[in-house]
Amino acid sequence: MKQKTEITNKKAFHDYFVEDTLEVGINLIGCEVKSIRQGACNLTDSFCRIENGQLLLVNCYVKNYDKGSFSNTESRRTRRLLAHKTEILRLRAKSVEKGFTLVPLKIYFSGSLVKVQVGLCKGKKLYDKKRSIMEKDVARDVQKEIKRYEERR
Repeated sequence: MKQKTEITNKKAFHDYFVEDTLEVGINLIGCEVKSIRQGACNLTDSFCRIENGQLLLVNCYVKNYDKGSFSNTESRRTRRLLAHKTEILRLRAKSVEKGFTLVPLKIYFSGSLVKVQVGLCKGKKLYDKKRSIMEKDVARDVQKEIKRYEERR
């Protein structure tokens, strides 16, 4: 059975409200694709930036491939994201508003292509983070009670 590789940025969902998402491609080298397929990638401190009309993924960690040699590159290099010009201009217009930022939410495979889901996000305040944690706890407790009730029947 083939395992589906998906690397998620859990910290982004904790620290930001996701207002809009966009699926884009990413410009990678062969060894990087093999490392991502193995799940050796981390999006925790990464972010997206728009420079010279190009969408860039900054500070994303992709582990060097073990069997790669001369084709291995720097682990935290800036990678170009592939999107249409109109989508980049739309994201730029929205991201210049106060409090908005571009954050990579997940990296996954669509067929043989590596895709990145970029989110237009607004930062959460401390009280918003506490509220979302509380809501998750309540939802988990409700699910436990429903399961107990169904087991008794």
